[in-house]
Amino acid sequence: MLLWPTFFEKPPSFYSFELSFYMTATEVLKKYWGFDVFRPLQEEIVQSVIKGQDTLALLPTGGGKSVCFQVPAMMKEGICIVVSPLVALMKDQVENLKAKGIEAIAIYAGMGKREIDILLDNCIYGKIKFLYLSPERLLSELVRVRISYMNVNLIAIDEAHCISQWGYDFRPPYLKIKELREILPDVPVLALTATATPEVRTDIIEKLELKDAQVFVKSFSRKNLSYVVFNLDDKHKKLIDICKNVKGCGLVYVRNRRETAEIAMFLQRNQISADFYHAGLEKDVRFQKQEDWKQDKTRVMVATNAFGMGIDKPNVRFVVHLDLPESLEAYYQEAGRAGRDEKRAFGVLLTNKGDRAVLEAKYTDSFPSVEEIKKVYHYLGNYYQLAYGAGQGLSFEFDLADFCKRFNIGVIKTMAALKFLERDGYLTLSENIFISSRLIFAVGHEDVYRFQIENAAFDPIIKTIQRSYGGAFDGYVKIKESDLSNRLKISYNDVIAYLKKLQEYNIISYLPQTDKPQLQFISARLDMLHLDVDAKFIELRKQIQSTQIEAVLAYASNEICRSIQLLTYFGESKADKCGVCDVCLAEKKHEEQAEYTDKIDFEISMVLQSGHFDLDDLVKSIQTGTDNDKIDRIRELLDAGKIKTDGKKYYL
Repeated sequence: MLLWPTFFEKPPSFYSFELSFYMTATEVLKKYWGFDVFRPLQEEIVQSVIKGQDTLALLPTGGGKSVCFQVPAMMKEGICIVVSPLVALMKDQVENLKAKGIEAIAIYAGMGKREIDILLDNCIYGKIKFLYLSPERLLSELVRVRISYMNVNLIAIDEAHCISQWGYDFRPPYLKIKELREILPDVPVLALTATATPEVRTDIIEKLELKDAQVFVKSFSRKNLSYVVFNLDDKHKKLIDICKNVKGCGLVYVRNRRETAEIAMFLQRNQISADFYHAGLEKDVRFQKQEDWKQDKTRVMVATNAFGMGIDKPNVRFVVHLDLPESLEAYYQEAGRAGRDEKRAFGVLLTNKGDRAVLEAKYTDSFPSVEEIKKVYHYLGNYYQLAYGAGQGLSFEFDLADFCKRFNIGVIKTMAALKFLERDGYLTLSENIFISSRLIFAVGHEDVYRFQIENAAFDPIIKTIQRSYGGAFDGYVKIKESDLSNRLKISYNDVIAYLKKLQEYNIISYLPQTDKPQLQFISARLDMLHLDVDAKFIELRKQIQSTQIEAVLAYASNEICRSIQLLTYFGESKADKCGVCDVCLAEKKHEEQAEYTDKIDFEISMVLQSGHFDLDDLVKSIQTGTDNDKIDRIRELLDAGKIKTDGKKYYL
């Protein structure tokens, strides 16, 4: 058997033909995704990518961004690399592709070196069509070297706004994507985002070094979505009114985890079906809550911004923000989860005088001093008991709540400090992710068989693993300790004990499940004197975030069409009034009222042209309006001197 040597030459493709020779983009779309036609702009973006052009695509939330890289990648020989910051979304897309018979894998923080090694080999020598990578993984020399031996047909950058320091969700690891371009200079790049201002678009093109970039922008206008702002003291009462008067399911976004439970219970007490969601809940609990809402078993979900990413529920009728968002980008994306079925829906922002102070306080906490950042770094070293000069490349589970409690520091300020340390290249911090337990046999079939004979106590569990999880000799397979427990009729803890023993004997490599964020030290621990924090960058981010907050406050207070405000923010300067937001409806009501009073005034004038009338007769002669409205207009005209009276009769 001919083996292709790693790191010497690229292997031949296992896809012996290019689908494009036989199938058009529309045919691929139909075959794998079941759609007869593309959504607006999708086909143009796909054609640009097929031609090998660097492309920037802006499609609003729910606009079908993934199809834009998945279809052309399936039409070309080789593998598509997808960079995404959202591990949950990566995992979801991988499962969806596998369900369509398309080979795909994801590599993210929390995976072991050997596991990653095997997966990357499969990308070089196997039939993998899509490799999903978190941006943190691009920092790894192992990953970068292996990529250079892959037959890559496309680099897709999801949430591309994260690369821009001018954006609302800047993520330092995204800056490393440039190095991917250096490894694969001739591979086209598709950058995708749902929210980007003109300034951010320019920054994306520059940071990714897109060549002659084709830019496609779908209008941010949502004709069916009515944006509404209520300035009031009693937000809770208004929330109840919205839930009772707007039919269908809804989302309520709140500031923190504690509020999710409190507001959900408040809604329940008012006979509204509600539940709460945040990233701190157990994985199975989060999944069940999400499913209950998606299947309309729960009507209203109260959540932090951790909820909704990657969820495409078409019949959401209202999204309510109980607190001011930190940016219009975040607000547009979250409110945009309403009305994806193109039917009337509402994006509601509830605000009052106290909100500005709360937002400004959070802004202050988001920018710790250089000394405070250095302290957080020092505390991390103590937390993980790392000696100075040690820790490079090491990854740890990170319990934010426990860390902050241990050192008596605020959560918001700590997270901000970690982001600045990440930007300066000292560490990386992944999102809260669930990684299933995995194992692989560390030795061959013969050695396993010999071990079973010599260690009869382990024979049942080894046989059960072999029968239940195919492929465990070739790569890491996902396992469920509870399933093994049921099949072997032993306790869950006994299963784990057996697996750990097998690992000690070097029969298997066992990686237990985790649902904690992963913190990795990029460089060895430094003392505080040698820790260099970029103070100028912190000041720049302060200015950017200050501008974003002012834009939010202006949106909430200005009596200008809400849609026009949003569209102008995203660079659409010639937008028309939406006609359905609270400002437009108020204007319409005012105009209708003016027409109504003008009509009454006209009738009064016509009646009085024929003579003098007492009040009762004058009122009876006017056809338009209620008696009270007629009398009000007579008084107004009298005060204005347009009609006269002698105390009994009215005349011109």
